[in-house]
Amino acid sequence: MATKIIYFTVNGRPEQAEFPFDCPAQDVKDLFRAAAEAGPHDILKLYNTTGNIINISPQLAPNNPHSCYKLKVVAADCNSAELVVDLGFDLSSMEKRLQSLEKRILTEAEETPAIVYEMKRQVESFREKLESVEHLSWLGLFKNMSEGTHKPSPFYHKRTLRKARDECEHVREQFIQMSSLEVSEEVRQYLKKPTFDNWQWEDAEIMVLLQVMYTDLDFISAFSIELDVLQQFLYEVYRRYNNIPFHNFKHCFCVTQMMYGLIWLTDLRSKIDSIDLLIMLTSAVCHDLDHTGYNNAYQINARTELALRYNDISPLENHHCAVAFEILEKTESNIFRNLSMEQFKRIREGIIKCILATDMTRHTEILNKFKTILPVFDFSNKDHRDVLMMIMIKVSDISNEARPMDVAEPWLDCLLQEFFNQSDMEKLEGLPVTPFMDRDKVNKPSSQTGFIRFVLLPLFIELANLFPNLEQHIIDPVRKALDYYTEMEKALEREKQNRVQIEKKIKPSSSQEPEAHSEPTGATKPL
Repeated sequence: MATKIIYFTVNGRPEQAEFPFDCPAQDVKDLFRAAAEAGPHDILKLYNTTGNIINISPQLAPNNPHSCYKLKVVAADCNSAELVVDLGFDLSSMEKRLQSLEKRILTEAEETPAIVYEMKRQVESFREKLESVEHLSWLGLFKNMSEGTHKPSPFYHKRTLRKARDECEHVREQFIQMSSLEVSEEVRQYLKKPTFDNWQWEDAEIMVLLQVMYTDLDFISAFSIELDVLQQFLYEVYRRYNNIPFHNFKHCFCVTQMMYGLIWLTDLRSKIDSIDLLIMLTSAVCHDLDHTGYNNAYQINARTELALRYNDISPLENHHCAVAFEILEKTESNIFRNLSMEQFKRIREGIIKCILATDMTRHTEILNKFKTILPVFDFSNKDHRDVLMMIMIKVSDISNEARPMDVAEPWLDCLLQEFFNQSDMEKLEGLPVTPFMDRDKVNKPSSQTGFIRFVLLPLFIELANLFPNLEQHIIDPVRKALDYYTEMEKALEREKQNRVQIEKKIKPSSSQEPEAHSEPTGATKPL
């Protein structure tokens, strides 16, 4: 029978474990437990040579005495005071309590109810999570991939626009701690899908996911990006997104994640240069930097500093670009610092072109240009590639409705909140009120049906004409979203009509006159 040998150390003492390739997982754990002289309730951790936690399982990669793993007992009998503080409860006490309850129930009921078995299973499952890389890491001790979404907080008005220094430093520390942990293959694959649910992830976790994108597209090696520089870049990006309902760091992540997913779904890696992919991903990361929650129309009408600086020409998008290159000007956060001047020039030109393309006033111009070249599209033609890159970031930027409804709908709530904030400010300042942002005229379904029908679908369909396999991934979900909001709009209209009918019945008709008294024959009414 074929076996594998795993070499490791326990408290500096060399040990080895030999087991068959098809050995049961529990038997493998028992081998390591015995080597560590650990009890059945101890928590073990195995580290590889780079210090990353790895699973104790039959799938362990064989090594040699010169590349030993390191085995540690991190919590003996789960009584570690530090562990109890971190978890908020004592796992050992919980197990003892369960055993006590089981005995009492067994005495009184003469059989163990199913609920007790379920509780025992959950406790054992929790112990498994403590010894599993996927759950102990930044993926989250209590995070369940099948959990429902956590809707965003509506209380943005209670937060300052800019992130506080303490908040940033806390997230940075979390990010650095998490960044060295292994990210499971399950998460890596999930990250490539348009169905990805952003609401389950905290800011520090999102930064790790962005790091994974740069790593898995081979940008780290291809462009000599040092890991600490990439981490500083991502932290600076996080810091420069503001506390606003929609155009915030989570939106930055969603756009980048959709771009990343589209790159994999369309197999763009085999069609265009890596440098263009780097431009696309980095443009998505930076595309709304320092957005304050007020669109270009407001900037221009209010004659803000941005509108004056950029002469009313895409003030926000120009500002996003400028902030991106402010970050890249700093050596410690310049992920392009090891590239040639020619490469940097190409990247800068590409990022500016992509971010400026997200100005919706240029939507028709860019879409028509793409339609024109589509019948003769050539991936070796730079002009064609440039237009495609602009279309890709535009699709990614407005792609929420391509996601599952329980992911997409909370984003619409956030967007409407930001819109209403702007229209309220426009009314207060006596500025022209943007019609589609007016809380007195717009509701959820009415804001979406026209947008999906006349903006989203035409754009997505043209991209799918170049990449037909995108139909099922981004067009079918958008059509379902259109049906959903159309039905919601009809329901609201029916409710409105019913309300009018009820009000008519309740309110006396103004046309009814009081009954007239009898008048003598020949008498005339006063005029």
